[in-house]
Amino acid sequence: MPARDSNGHLIPVQQLRPGDHAFVSYGNDEIRWDVVTAFVRLGLARGEKVMVLPCPTVPEEEVLARIDFPSRSTAAARERGQLVLSSMRAVIRPDAEFTTARQLGRLRAETDRATAEGYTGLRAFIDMGWVAALDADLAVVTHRETHADTLFAGRPYTEVCAYDRRRFDRALVAAMEDAHPRALLERLGSLRSVRGADDAVCFIGEADAANRASFTRSLEIALARTAPARRLTVDLTRLHFLSVGCACGLLALVHDAAGHDLVEVRCGPGHRRLLRRLGADEVPRLAAREAIRP
Repeated sequence: MPARDSNGHLIPVQQLRPGDHAFVSYGNDEIRWDVVTAFVRLGLARGEKVMVLPCPTVPEEEVLARIDFPSRSTAAARERGQLVLSSMRAVIRPDAEFTTARQLGRLRAETDRATAEGYTGLRAFIDMGWVAALDADLAVVTHRETHADTLFAGRPYTEVCAYDRRRFDRALVAAMEDAHPRALLERLGSLRSVRGADDAVCFIGEADAANRASFTRSLEIALARTAPARRLTVDLTRLHFLSVGCACGLLALVHDAAGHDLVEVRCGPGHRRLLRRLGADEVPRLAAREAIRP
């Protein structure tokens, strides 16, 4: 059974936008690079200035090698100052002890500086490994994470806070995930299905060939679950990618869902065009409606 998620909390990293404050966690040293590399490259492509504060225990050479792979385009961004590697110690300097006021003030100033330099905004990826490195008070850190709205509201600033599940207590990680307005899928290319409002099935991530079986199975379960109500909403607005195969599978299942009076498919304009080109308008009981993530 898919988890419930009625407010669009979980999204893929590709759907982050200015004003988002997001959580991500990882459990091994390979997965940790999935989100940060995508986050960096998307920010550069969108004309934003990008700050990366990696875990202090990871050598800078490894960070640069991971970010640069598979091309060296990020090296040029570093040379022109659009991509900056930093640390929490540098952010709060000259203070030696972390305080919420000092960190927020510096990040606010860096955002203003980025726009003054001609960038569209600032985005920061902050690995929370700095907490142990600075021996920071967890209560102070938690307060910052839950009282940083002024840094984001109406401002061109985006932030991802990454928690290593091997370093932090499980309860704290869960609390931080709930506290952030957004949470990210930890792996690129993954697909999640969750229960939304009105028993909708919501897909998040990438519905590609590798995930087609999972995509189809989740649709079958959702159709069976909503048979008594005779209607189902399929939310695709948090999909980064929808393959032709998955789209065709969706249309075929809806076509055969004789026990339903209506299957409403909510999706972005690109996915709606794909469904219409594949014959969605000819499928009985299917209504494809364009929707934008709130």
